[in-house]
Amino acid sequence: MLPGAAEGGELQSRQATRGGGVFVVHQHAATRLHYDLRLELNGVLLSWAVPKGPALDPQEKRLAVHVEDHPLEYAEFEGVIPEGNYGAGAMILWDRGSWRPLEDPVEGLEKGKLLFELRGHKLRGVWTLVRIAKSEKDEWLMIRERRYVDGSPGALEDLAPQSVLSGLTVEELAEGRDPAADLRSAVEAAGAPRKAVRVDQVDLVAFVQAASRVPVPPLPAVRRTLDVGFGEGP
Repeated sequence: MLPGAAEGGELQSRQATRGGGVFVVHQHAATRLHYDLRLELNGVLLSWAVPKGPALDPQEKRLAVHVEDHPLEYAEFEGVIPEGNYGAGAMILWDRGSWRPLEDPVEGLEKGKLLFELRGHKLRGVWTLVRIAKSEKDEWLMIRERRYVDGSPGALEDLAPQSVLSGLTVEELAEGRDPAADLRSAVEAAGAPRKAVRVDQVDLVAFVQAASRVPVPPLPAVRRTLDVGFGEGP
């Protein structure tokens, strides 16, 4: 369980009348390294640029600049945006999961206060986004709700820096590292037979652990290793 997460991540708060869905946090090495919080609502991803990333400590208030909405497909994006394009640089899926508004999200956006729960691989708990009054750049503050924190909240630096999709850090992605290369080499060195397998019928993690006896990266990297290195059955 992550530092400060309530047991099971369950909350006894009011259910929102609408909204919720996928959330992602991108870590983006653009001109300056920052995080992007994205919440699915009404067919798009509401987006805030959070320079220092979400705070786990309720005493910390993090600046979050409300930016343009992004298409839902962006929730799956990880890669390097080429030079000369807006936002050029490496971007990883630092966290992903589901979010649940605890108050009406549409009304909250209009009034400038959005209360919500995150259930991700890394972030689990309740945060509030509050619009800064008279802000010319649509600036908000992202604050973790104290009443839902059980024990020490921990710090952002305590959480794994790797992508939940590829297992790479943003620096490794920028360098062009193949997330499956080490795993593929270890499997081949262990003498695993090269044969077609149906990846939808194999316990991928158990298969790789048994074949290579090496630590297993996130499932997408394992799947890519089998698809590319060993092929799929008909």
